Amino acid sequence: MLHPDDIAAIADELAEADRAHGVIPRITARYPDATVEDSYAIQGVWRDRMIAAGRRLVGRKIGLTSKAMQQATGITEPDYGVMFDDTVYETGSEIPVSLFSNVRIEVELAFVLAKPLEGPDASLESALDAIEYAVPALEVLNSHIELEGRTIVDTIADNAAYGAMVLGDVRKSPDEIDLRWVPGVLSRNGEIEETGVAAGVLGHPATGVAWLANKFHQHGARLEAGEIILAGSFTRPMWVSRGDSVRCDYGPMGVIECRFV
Repeated sequence: MLHPDDIAAIADELAEADRAHGVIPRITARYPDATVEDSYAIQGVWRDRMIAAGRRLVGRKIGLTSKAMQQATGITEPDYGVMFDDTVYETGSEIPVSLFSNVRIEVELAFVLAKPLEGPDASLESALDAIEYAVPALEVLNSHIELEGRTIVDTIADNAAYGAMVLGDVRKSPDEIDLRWVPGVLSRNGEIEETGVAAGVLGHPATGVAWLANKFHQHGARLEAGEIILAGSFTRPMWVSRGDSVRCDYGPMGVIECRFV
């Protein structure tokens, strides 16, 4: 376990990298004995400082829930981070690329909870019962730690590489549609780059919501009503640059479009 002073110092580094849109050396290169528990502690210190500075937490992101993403990163277990109100965009938005580092896009579904969800025995069924509606989403990845050689410890400490999300305008309750078969056809500047279906996320995209509730229970916490849960990507990440137009077709759940400026 890292010393609390080291945890605080790394959180400071990440906060400065976020402010300056820069990248820091891998934590695991400097602290090879750092654990997953250390990385969540770093994320927690950073999160609390952001809240103290006036940012409002609106939900959680789950990452690395699909084979596509695990193979793309070499990481084999899910992780999670926090999402603040100033990181949520609507479809049609122009998004400043200068706000992020190592900018990539992932295709996901997001869920808004109608009621709290608590472990340790949360299941897919109880997660679906707690969900008010699903909405298509694109996640903007934002990595403040050098990508080469990073491990899950580096990724978690860096708020699970979350930068922002773009939400669609079609909402469906879980009993209106078989969420497993929601498609995603992701295009950049008119060319299709990635395709997938939501079943690629743990067999059902809401499975991650139950996983997160059970994970939170280990820390004496639960998922609360009104929270947005970004459930994980069912495509590989797609790199984007300034000037790129992005479009994702989710079939019966509509289309998301945005442009990076």
